[in-house]
Amino acid sequence: MVSFWRVLLGISAFGLVSSSVFLFLVAIAAVRFKKRAEKARCSTLKVSAELLPPVTIFKPVHGMEKRLEENLASFFQQNYPDYEIIMGSRSADDPAIAIAERLRARYPEVKARIVISGPPEWPNAKVFTLDKMIPISRNDFFVISDSDVRVEPDFLRNVIPPLFDPKVGLVTCLYRGDPASDFWSLLEALGMSVEMPSGVVMADMLEGIRFALGPGVALRRDALDAIGGIGATAEYYSDDYVLGNKIWAAGYKVIFSHHFICHVLTPRTFLRTVGDQLRWMKSTRHSRPWGHIGTGLTFAMPFGVLGFSAAAALGEVQVGFALLTTAFLNRVIQSVLVGWGLLRDPRALRLCWLYPLRDLQGFVVWVASFLSHNFYWRGEIYRFTDKGKIFVQDRKSEGAEVGC
Repeated sequence: MVSFWRVLLGISAFGLVSSSVFLFLVAIAAVRFKKRAEKARCSTLKVSAELLPPVTIFKPVHGMEKRLEENLASFFQQNYPDYEIIMGSRSADDPAIAIAERLRARYPEVKARIVISGPPEWPNAKVFTLDKMIPISRNDFFVISDSDVRVEPDFLRNVIPPLFDPKVGLVTCLYRGDPASDFWSLLEALGMSVEMPSGVVMADMLEGIRFALGPGVALRRDALDAIGGIGATAEYYSDDYVLGNKIWAAGYKVIFSHHFICHVLTPRTFLRTVGDQLRWMKSTRHSRPWGHIGTGLTFAMPFGVLGFSAAAALGEVQVGFALLTTAFLNRVIQSVLVGWGLLRDPRALRLCWLYPLRDLQGFVVWVASFLSHNFYWRGEIYRFTDKGKIFVQDRKSEGAEVGC
């Protein structure tokens, strides 16, 4: 039995070393990203308003959610000379359409249209709606953004100029988590502001960006045409990831903007939080299987807890406390370094002591992601197949709570 606990102690030590190496690399990558972002910000500010092209913003919506009106309104408040907003939904009876109509009346100076796509005929309903929206635009510069996103008035002013480079086909954005008042959305928001950007800056440093993030994507028409249109992503759950990957594969650069946006969360129960995270984890598992397996070595708290348990069983409680403390400090540093130092999220600094719990939760969800292929999405049941593709098992119109 003693040998069993010693093996677990060895696994704990190995995991703490791997997570510490990950933290060290993230620190280097975050500093690198921040320096490049500052340079890009200065370059963007030099672009005069006369050079800014007309832009179309596409906002697919589906169902009611708290703060939806505030989120959509932020796109009507852009400090940009010429842009239009096209909002789309499956049905004219969607309550989100009533909000869209209200915003059109409130901001008559902004060109805005609404498209009703009808029942989706593709596995990804959002992409089906986008396919009905995009042909309506006559502009060559696009922005696609989810409904649970809030932006600052200078959003367009920052994300469009990098597309002047013909080699750049797509610009995407890091985002801060903006929680509701409940504990579980707060914990998830910390993950968005720390865990997600940690992985992004690492990918940027090690291999460059080959994907996009759905909350905010800017691209040119020629890049979209090069992959055969938005329909090329219709069979995937992570359509944003696939969109960026296909544009990269078509020979264009995909880059992250220096500009950050907000991913707005609604009040969440524990089960809702875990369900959403599990869906995302399953998507990663099917899209990037080896990378997803490697993610297990980036967690710290599970190895700290394991080390404490094994050391205590061996009568080495002080050693156990040392391992657990090491894991805890590892995640606190990551929260401060990435969430505050890079994304300037004040919660990541003020609540850095809470992020270790998010790390532990993330590990549990990571383990659970290997247990099934099915997932629940906006009131409907889907199943993952190879390379992140999905098919519908049960598509219903009722119960939709979350926007596209």
